[in-house]
Amino acid sequence: MFALIIAGEAIFLLPFILMRVFKPVIREAFLISDAQIGEAQALYGITAVISYFFGGFIADKWEARKLLAISLILTAIGGIWMTMIPSIFTLKILYAFWGISTILLFWAALIKATRQWGNEHNQGLSFGLLDGGRGFFAATVALSGSLILGYFFPENAADVTFDDKIITLQYIIGFITIIVIVVALFVWSVLPNSKEDEKSKAEKFSFTNAFSLLLKPKVIFHSFIILAAYCAYKLTGVYGTYAKDVWNYSLEEATYFAVFIQYLRPLAAITIGWIADKYVPSKLMIPCFLVLIIASALIGFGGFENEPVLISMSFFIFMAMGTYALRGLYFAIIEESKTPLQVTGTLVGIISVIGFTPDIFMSLFTGYMLGENPTIIEYQHLFQLFTIFPIIGLLASIGFRKVIKNI
Repeated sequence: MFALIIAGEAIFLLPFILMRVFKPVIREAFLISDAQIGEAQALYGITAVISYFFGGFIADKWEARKLLAISLILTAIGGIWMTMIPSIFTLKILYAFWGISTILLFWAALIKATRQWGNEHNQGLSFGLLDGGRGFFAATVALSGSLILGYFFPENAADVTFDDKIITLQYIIGFITIIVIVVALFVWSVLPNSKEDEKSKAEKFSFTNAFSLLLKPKVIFHSFIILAAYCAYKLTGVYGTYAKDVWNYSLEEATYFAVFIQYLRPLAAITIGWIADKYVPSKLMIPCFLVLIIASALIGFGGFENEPVLISMSFFIFMAMGTYALRGLYFAIIEESKTPLQVTGTLVGIISVIGFTPDIFMSLFTGYMLGENPTIIEYQHLFQLFTIFPIIGLLASIGFRKVIKNI
């Protein structure tokens, strides 16, 4: 399980965690706006959505060990490319490449392997450990990068030059790239070769069975649960820039706040996973979405700009906890849907096509909502509109619960 955890986050360190934690520095080093970052990440989303669908079939045909290791190496090659601080156009091409390298051979294989690791009574803990462990690993890498940032940046923020930003970012990207390569070698050496029995091979997916899943209500509701929760996860990418733009934090302080948010992920995901195995995972999603609705509405409509920072910070903490709890739950409910293990990869591929479409539109949405120099007004408008997504998630969770009662 340890290999799955670190592989599961190492693959996304470069395309996601790097931008989520170090976005304030990246904006200034690349001379790039939030809207342009959104365009690059939208290209990632387009290639990723295509890869999700075909990756599900691949996961049901080939062993996880090879698929995960190859994906990690390909992604690391992209990291080497990024250390050269390419042009905006080249950065967009790189993100499109990462959409393939991180998903096609990787994602469905990871989820299927995690489901196999946990039995039918421990799915909450299995996926809670996966996402919580991934969160701890990501936060630790991010903290290490923040220390690099603090080491190379002068003590006085006003003395930070453009060259300081470029050189520091290159060290951070290079450090993360080396980690991805090491994890690839670790996964190759530690994960066992899959030895499936003849019955399992006979029950492998068929395209007919795969496409029959598409229109099942439980699959549709599951897809929209993931979509809503993943929108919330993508929104965590603006927490650090909010701290800089609204609370007037320095680049270093904003980065440390983003790292702090990352450390809430293991706390929320592992705790909710442990609780889920004692109750029912799908029931726990409902209060999580309610937390997101309330917290995002308070940020968007509350008018707390003149209150102490700790008040608005508490709303972000509640949002992060609800978001990360949902990440620990939304694949644990596969067991409740009574989907055969042999077609897990195919199911994951299908629900991911809809569930992870925020990779296409969410960065564009946040980028264009915030614009070039966002103020608290732009952030309030962003959170006001975002509130729609957890409402969708709440309704989908209720619908999923009703459907599985009849299975």
